[in-house]
Amino acid sequence: MGRRKKEFPCGHKGFGSFCHRCAQEEKERQKRAQKRAAWEATFEHDPIELRHLPRDVVIRAREILALLADGVTWNAPRIKGKLMQFDNTLISIPVTYRYRMLARKTDSGVIPLEVISHEEYNKRYRHFKQ
Repeated sequence: MGRRKKEFPCGHKGFGSFCHRCAQEEKERQKRAQKRAAWEATFEHDPIELRHLPRDVVIRAREILALLADGVTWNAPRIKGKLMQFDNTLISIPVTYRYRMLARKTDSGVIPLEVISHEEYNKRYRHFKQ
């Protein structure tokens, strides 16, 4: 005589004392939550707000921030920063094709201000271009 499958509170059916499918999903959910928490914790040390950006942009922005912190000049080939024509203390650094980092050039170095999309960059600074 065969055993009968139980119906668990989640709606799944099986022979065990608990739903193994839901247990596996819960384990994966916890693993994803830990990865997400670890990723969120990395934002604590950033000098500018990067939480709203996609992962690849955050990684590249952090590379640029590290280079600037190490003393690499803003117009180095790895950074490719450009001075704005209307304000020669404002630097535009391409992070990716769609994102730009704005920084301020001072006597003591370069101070990063923010990372914005190229669309937002154009909205803010298009009227300054001649």
